[in-house]
Amino acid sequence: MTDPEFAGWVTSHLPPIPAGALLQAETRPRCDTYNDGLMLNLRGINMNKDAVADEMISLRLWVADDVLITVRRRKVFAVDAIRAACEAGNAPKDPATFLEWLVDGLTTRVENHIDTIEQLTDFYETDLEDTDTLPPRDLPVTRRSIIRLRRYLEPQRHALAKLAAINLPIMPEPNAMQLREIANRSTIAVEELDELRDRLTSIQGEHDNHVAQRQARHSYVLSVAAALFLPLSFITGLFGVNLAGMIGADHPHAFAILCLSMLGLSVAMVAILRWIRWI
Repeated sequence: MTDPEFAGWVTSHLPPIPAGALLQAETRPRCDTYNDGLMLNLRGINMNKDAVADEMISLRLWVADDVLITVRRRKVFAVDAIRAACEAGNAPKDPATFLEWLVDGLTTRVENHIDTIEQLTDFYETDLEDTDTLPPRDLPVTRRSIIRLRRYLEPQRHALAKLAAINLPIMPEPNAMQLREIANRSTIAVEELDELRDRLTSIQGEHDNHVAQRQARHSYVLSVAAALFLPLSFITGLFGVNLAGMIGADHPHAFAILCLSMLGLSVAMVAILRWIRWI
């Protein structure tokens, strides 16, 4: 699609609507008929080197009885697998078979990626057994990945269902039957994404609860300590004013008596806090 001569070639060889569909800058999965041809936009997992998998690659197609055009900006491994089969002498016999192989390859790679996310989710759930474990740093990244995947896989599910039900001469019933099975797999993939999204939300909520409980426990300990030391601080402040007439200033055992009194007060405070069920 980055070929500078591509736009001119498409507009001169295809009707305006299919040509425009192939040249669109932004696309979403779709499946529409035009006369006896088929306009199809699909998305595939980005498996290119140093790429983010959930940045799904757009693949535009125009399919007719005598021509099949695929357009993409980046490498789509499902298309390359078909090319390798052609070079090995095992090319698809017709456009319908090509579409069947292509959709199966795209869906299989989506399923494999979702399996990877599910393994991560299982790992996150195992971590929850230890309440002192901090939330995984990549948990928000995984949640955002699911959101981006679902953005394209939900409309792709509808596009594949429409493709399987389409009534065109280029789509014989045996191929349509296989496409219906693949469309069902795509629906299951979207449902699994929904489940994983809910599980990750629950995991995040559990971690947030653990953090809140730890903070509440620490605040509780500080509150109890403050309740114990508040009267003691008052007494030490009162006896530290260094003014004439302070009780016990000339008594040799005054300091010991003060310390024992404060110890007794502390014991009494602990007893009172237990009695009112603060501790």
